[in-house]
Amino acid sequence: MNQLTIVNSFAQEEFTKRYSQGKSAFESGQYRQSVGYLEDACKLVSLNSGLGGEVQMWLVNAYQAMGEGESAIALCQSLCAHPYTDTKTQAQRLLYILKAPELQRPKEWMTEIPDLNAKSSLPVNRRASSPRKIEPKRQIELVDLSTVNTKDNQFLLLSLIISLGAIASLFIL
Repeated sequence: MNQLTIVNSFAQEEFTKRYSQGKSAFESGQYRQSVGYLEDACKLVSLNSGLGGEVQMWLVNAYQAMGEGESAIALCQSLCAHPYTDTKTQAQRLLYILKAPELQRPKEWMTEIPDLNAKSSLPVNRRASSPRKIEPKRQIELVDLSTVNTKDNQFLLLSLIISLGAIASLFIL
């Protein structure tokens, strides 16, 4: 009995390792590796359990991302009869998406991304731009106070009287 526990513990650790490696590989775009890890994880878990269904759903997505649409659809169809309700519902929804016809997009909607590794036929200008000339900061001009008109133009006095009158009328009313 103790030997069986050790084997199950090892299988559980191996399953957890493969499953997390498969998800990580999928999320980083390494779909072929993801399929390998997830297929190994499927061998280490009961496929009729909730966790087994979850692993298989990840495997469906990895197949589809890798371009193996037929394998993805076949596995997804088998998951539609899964005993775990959540897995069955997800599989039905995903199968509907997988079987949907691919939309045709007009060429003008597409943007071509150039291959930066390919050699360009255009001449490459490798000349660096010349450094910008640094303009000196403008200095503050000092004004000779003898040239400034210092006579009062009566505007300040008039605006002060009007302001005081407005404030006084507020207190009276």
